[in-house]
Amino acid sequence: MPRQAIARGGGAMTRSSTAFAMALLATTGVASASELAPGNGYSIHLDHFNGAVYYTVEKDGYRVVATMASGEEAQPIRFVSTLGPGQRLMISVPQAVGQPSADFEILRNGEVLLVQEPTANLIDNVSTSAIIED
Repeated sequence: MPRQAIARGGGAMTRSSTAFAMALLATTGVASASELAPGNGYSIHLDHFNGAVYYTVEKDGYRVVATMASGEEAQPIRFVSTLGPGQRLMISVPQAVGQPSADFEILRNGEVLLVQEPTANLIDNVSTSAIIED
């Protein structure tokens, strides 16, 4: 099959995969998700912690690196994980007793890596009717 045909067909698959992943994230209480490109940084804001996440494509999967700190003078902490298709990484900051945690999730769906900003527990408030628009 010619290389151009593969690229064109893959675009439709990527759009379908992205729409599916966005719908999946929406059903878990996520308000929005963004697609991340290899080597591009993405800012993380998780409660009192700020940082950045990026990934590189490796032989074993997507190597995701997230670095966070609670302030300019604070010692940063780094999370590193290699994700295969369908795998996810969650960074979670606990809150007061009885309050939902602040969660930042990174999801690999096929060749797409999605990141989402933390939200309150929105499982009962999410409307999926407008999420899948192609």
